Amino acid sequence: MGALLALASAVCYGVVDFAGGLLSRRVHFAVVTFLGQVGGLLLALVAALVLPADSVRSADLLWGAVSGAGSGTAMLFLNRGLSRGSMSVVVPVSAVTGVALSVLCGVWFLGDRPTATAWAGICVTVPALWLVAGGSRGARDGGEATRTGHGVTDGLIASLGVAVQYIGLAQADAVSGLWPVAAGRLAAVALLVPSAWRHAAEFRRPARLQGQALIIGAGAALALILYLWAAQQQMLAVAVVLASLYPAVPTVLGLALLGERVTRWQVTGLVSATAAVVLLALG
Repeated sequence: MGALLALASAVCYGVVDFAGGLLSRRVHFAVVTFLGQVGGLLLALVAALVLPADSVRSADLLWGAVSGAGSGTAMLFLNRGLSRGSMSVVVPVSAVTGVALSVLCGVWFLGDRPTATAWAGICVTVPALWLVAGGSRGARDGGEATRTGHGVTDGLIASLGVAVQYIGLAQADAVSGLWPVAAGRLAAVALLVPSAWRHAAEFRRPARLQGQALIIGAGAALALILYLWAAQQQMLAVAVVLASLYPAVPTVLGLALLGERVTRWQVTGLVSATAAVVLLALG
């Protein structure tokens, strides 16, 4: 069940990333990021109230806040990288490095002991994510050196945020219900207030576009809720890897809905990701 929840989280994140990528072409990244976290906070609060907790512990709320600070940072720098046009650099760097950091922390500090089959799945996932996210294009059409350098920097900072997001939320005990997710969204909103203030003029957008940003953020919060449930039933290393397969979803949606062409490297990555899912499920 934990594996299925983690995969559901990946699908949800993938759909959110696809929708967010389309919206970011029309709205400033600071607006998409901030309103997205506000939308996530609203959904998390409703979900936490509808599904009451046995006991809300301050330590779990703190871990949730740490996770939220990570996700707020990750989304800010990921969206900034995408707005600079360095998608072929920032997405694979953030996805692969974030997974690697999370798995290593789980094994070295949290006592995770994946089976040999699970390790095989983890090892397959890293290059699969790179290929699916378009990392193979970086060396060919990365553009100017400055843009590529910005993409690497944004991707690495985003990956640190991703690792903090996953590791922090996994430390929250199930007795606190969904309140750690709500605490995380509140922390993310607070963290992003300075950025939103600097770009206040960009918020003069049609209500329809702002509503879309709120809905996208709610979808991201739902993905985090699914991940939290998965991490409570599955070791961190496996839950993180499965949830991090989300880059495959925008690739498939781009092919199906936008008529985008998928390279042979991305096909290889999708096939490898499927094999990784099987190995991790068996492990």
